[in-house]
Parts: sequence; C-alpha cells; structure tokens
Amino acid sequence: MDTITHGIAGALIGKSLFKGDDLFAGRPMNRQRIVTWATMLGAIFPDSDTFRDLFSHNDLLVITWHRSITHSLVCLPVFALLLAALTRLIARWRKWDAPSFIVLSGIYAAGILSHILLDLVTSFGTMVWSPLGWSRPAWDLIYIVDFTFTGILLVPQILAWVHERPDKSTRRALVSFMVFVLALFAVQKIADLVGAPISAPSVFLFFLILAAVFLLPLRSPKEISKLKPPESEQTNANEPPARYAVTRRRFNSAGLLCGVVYIALAVMAHHAALGRVKNFASSQKLEIQALGALPLPPSLWRWDGLVRTPRGVYELHMDLTQKSAFEATSNEAQRLPIEYRFYPEATPNVYIEAARELPAVRKVLWFDRFPVTRYREENGESVVEFADMRFAQVHTGHAAPFVYRVRFGPGGNVLSQGWAK
Repeated sequence: MDTITHGIAGALIGKSLFKGDDLFAGRPMNRQRIVTWATMLGAIFPDSDTFRDLFSHNDLLVITWHRSITHSLVCLPVFALLLAALTRLIARWRKWDAPSFIVLSGIYAAGILSHILLDLVTSFGTMVWSPLGWSRPAWDLIYIVDFTFTGILLVPQILAWVHERPDKSTRRALVSFMVFVLALFAVQKIADLVGAPISAPSVFLFFLILAAVFLLPLRSPKEISKLKPPESEQTNANEPPARYAVTRRRFNSAGLLCGVVYIALAVMAHHAALGRVKNFASSQKLEIQALGALPLPPSLWRWDGLVRTPRGVYELHMDLTQKSAFEATSNEAQRLPIEYRFYPEATPNVYIEAARELPAVRKVLWFDRFPVTRYREENGESVVEFADMRFAQVHTGHAAPFVYRVRFGPGGNVLSQGWAK
C-alpha cells in the first residue's frame, strides 16, 4: 500500500477508535490531537526503511530490505515503545498534555499494525517475521495503489470536518466536492498512463457518489440557524461544542467500517477469481508450480490469474462481472472461449545457467513469485532477463518493472547487470 494511504488510514483509526481530534484543527495542541498524530505517524513509520536508499547504491534494497525489519510483527513492540518515549519527550519539552507512555505505546502499536496488515493485503510480499524468518507472505487482495480504497478512508474524515460546524458546512462541502472532482480526473489520467484505464461510466459513477455524499446532506440556511449552539456553548470561537465531536466520531467510525467492508468484499472477490484460475489450470491440465489471483486496478472485479509451470507462466485476465466459460452451460461455453497469454521459459543454455549463479540474481529469484527467463543476442552480446509476471500486466506500453537484466560479452564475462530501465 502506498505511504499516503497508510497515513490516511492511521489518522482514521486514531479518530474513530481513540477519540482523536483533527490533525490540523484550528486550536491548540491537545491530548486528542496527539492521539491522531501518533496513530498517523505510527501508520507511516514502517516505510521509513526507504530512506536507506538515499545513502546506498544497492538497487536490490527494494526487494531485500524494504518491507522487512520496520514491517516486522516481531519488532513492532520495540518501535512502538521508542516512538512513545520520543513523543513523551517532545510533549514535555513543548508543555503539551499528552497521553501516558503506556497509552501512547498502544496507540503507536495500532498504527504500525495497520501498516503491516495493509501491506499484507497487497501482492508485493511483506517480511512480517523478520529477522526470525525472511519469507514474504502476500494475501493478494488489494492492488498496491488503490484509489477507491484511499477515497473510502479519506472522504469520511473530510465529511466529519465539513459537518463539524453546520454554519460553515455549505462552503466546506462545495470546496471539498470540487477538490475531489479534480482529483478524480487526475486519477483517471494517471490510470491511463500506467495502462489501467478507468472507463467513462466508472468516472461518472464516482462523480455521482461524490455529489451524493457532499451535496445532498447540505441544509438550508433556515435549518442551519436552528442548529447553532446556544450561547452557553459558544465559549471559544475556535473550539466547536462537545456535541459536534460526537458527529465527527460517527463519520470517522463509519469510514473505518466501510474500509473493513471493502477488504471483506476483496476477500470474496479474490476467492471467486482464484476459483477461476484453478478451473483454468485444471482444464488445461497444467503442471502447477505456483498459482495465484492478483488484483488489477481500478476495481474489485478486475483480476489477473497467473499459473507458473515448468514451461512458463500462463496469464488469465478476469472480469468478475462477466460469466466465465467454466460457469457457463455447454452451449454458452462455445461462445465464451478461454482467452489467456503464455510467457514461455527460455531454453536453458550456458549463459542462463551462469546468470542464475550470480548472487544478485539469486536474490531476485528469491523475490519473484512468477518468474520467466528470457534470452536473446544483441550485437554479439548475450542478454539474459528475469521477469516477475506479477508486475508486467498493468504497464501496457511501458517498460515492466522488476525485470533484472544480465549482459554477457562474447567470452562469457559479465558486462553489466541490474534492473532493466
């Protein structure tokens, strides 16, 4: 999961489960704001391992180091205690009213745990048992960048801010709606660039949903005047009455529930997609070495089925809204042919064997779940490539990521090796 979504999820957890206040509330730092900051920072902390890239020229850190120690369930208590101690020191220095060390440790632990779990639901793999074990479990439920999921976590927090003060809700709602609509079109453009286009009907559907959640609940000026707090509650212009905090928490709690429901739907969709992949492998009588159903953006019903065999990798794109040949009657099956791609494994030779013995290639093959070896000759040089088909399917027209290339000279010496650009 991307770091921004992790931070949004952490803030939502702090507000809904621990009664946290808005991160940038227009009022002095208090205990409730520190709670939200702690869960948000805890939720993004594991991705701090990427800073090592700034001080290293090792381009394999993305697979050997990222999502390891800082993403470990074993190390989670240590990081939570250290972050809580640091927060207490800063709060004491700034004279802020902060939760106790024990409470802060639990809050940071919840934030870090949310990050680990949200990384596990993707297909990249997370070394949750490091340093005791270096396996990379992956649940293959949600694509690593899922704008729908991000929106589900973010919109309720914005709605809580919009309706915190009824006398300001109309202006806040209109501004928020326009910002989200602009973001929607930006996401559509990004999706086109990476080869995962969002259809016009889908964009229009998202537009209608945004209009419904932001504009339909708006009250008329007469209704707003009735909802203004009595003078006894208007003690501070910057501090909303306590009863508005209840409304804020309800929005955030609803957002957290919607996020959980989305993941539950992803579990169901993954089960259906995996069933289709198994049926495909059985119908083709494949010798299965590895099998999986991986999510494709931008929706829950688009999946990529992969089957690794000794001969190569089979890829089956699926749309769960459409009936598959395995679910159809005999007459329908004739009109629903099974469409798939096959990526053959290169015929073994001395260059491929030599490349496989390189330490860097061994690390790459340890990371790859659906590897395909390619071989070709260019200008008298022999080129061996190792591609993980997990990442090739959504980059149509672009260089696929995680393709490791080794180039040999005429005498069999290694001229270069590294990620293909």
